[in-house]
Amino acid sequence: MAGSGGKKLSKGDRVAWNSHGHETTGRVEKKITSRTEEAGRTVDADRDDPQYKVRSERSGRSAVHKPGSLRKKKS
Repeated sequence: MAGSGGKKLSKGDRVAWNSHGHETTGRVEKKITSRTEEAGRTVDADRDDPQYKVRSERSGRSAVHKPGSLRKKKS
């Protein structure tokens, strides 16, 4: 499955990702470009390998994903 395909993701973008065999949709909350604690875990990101904090529309929970696992959706 194709991810964001090199498209830039920005705060507020609507995205989808696979979670436990189901598609989940949500919004990008922020781009992470350094090693940090986020969404209950250590995120090993940097400027060359960023990750994105997203919030699920269904559950309201936050998660962190690499850009390749996120698909941009129409708002």
